[in-house]
Amino acid sequence: MKRNTWNKIAIAFCLVALVACKSKKLVVVNRPTTPGVDSAALKENTMRARLEAIRAKQVTFNTFTGKAKTKLDINGNSNDVTLNIRMARDQKIWVSITAIIGIEVARAQITPDSIIVVNRLQNVYLKKPFSYVYTYASRQVTFKTLQALLLGNAIPEVVNNNNGDFTTQGNNIILSGKLQDLVYKLLLGPDMKVTQTNLANQFGGKSLQVANNIFIQADNRVIPSQIDISSAAGDKKIKLNLRYTQAEFDKPLEYPFSIPKSYEAAN
Repeated sequence: MKRNTWNKIAIAFCLVALVACKSKKLVVVNRPTTPGVDSAALKENTMRARLEAIRAKQVTFNTFTGKAKTKLDINGNSNDVTLNIRMARDQKIWVSITAIIGIEVARAQITPDSIIVVNRLQNVYLKKPFSYVYTYASRQVTFKTLQALLLGNAIPEVVNNNNGDFTTQGNNIILSGKLQDLVYKLLLGPDMKVTQTNLANQFGGKSLQVANNIFIQADNRVIPSQIDISSAAGDKKIKLNLRYTQAEFDKPLEYPFSIPKSYEAAN
């Protein structure tokens, strides 16, 4: 076959690849700056109507997969890593953590009942009940809370609480209240998407702040491409800055996870 024929084939494949890449490119969404038709329910002076308007804007899914460039800071020790995140709704959160050079350094699996982390750098693993999360967060935090925060959703414990208070701040809406000893405050834009989430334990000195920025469209869903999470519990401080570079919904996924026999349990 002549060289120019091969060149044409190569160019054709390149064009197909470019089209495929463009179809997966994350598109930034321009959020409205003033309340629109979607916020009409807020004109009704009822808690139910307002909460329903928020729930209507929640991202729904069966599975989610995302890739995020991430800065992870634990007690001042900062590292740049990449998180590959997979979720099966209400069942499992799977995370593979790789270093800049592409080597997997850890893998985690979170379910409503347990947390398992495999540390490949030190050949150890951590296996704990989900309640281990309460070392860093309030006891009102559930598996569904973590799931919601990774997608920019309002946490379900809040939008299902009919005892909150609504106030306005310019064109934004503030939803605040208490769940037992947990004090919460959500800042929502005119499109009813969550911009900020603040959780604080009234007595335990634990807090969690989440900021959502630069919203994108992924498979007809709108999610934040930048999620900044800050958690404090006494002298334990964790900061997580996620920057999604890939995001897809409802694709068939696998969640490979195993603990090598040679690994030891961490304290």
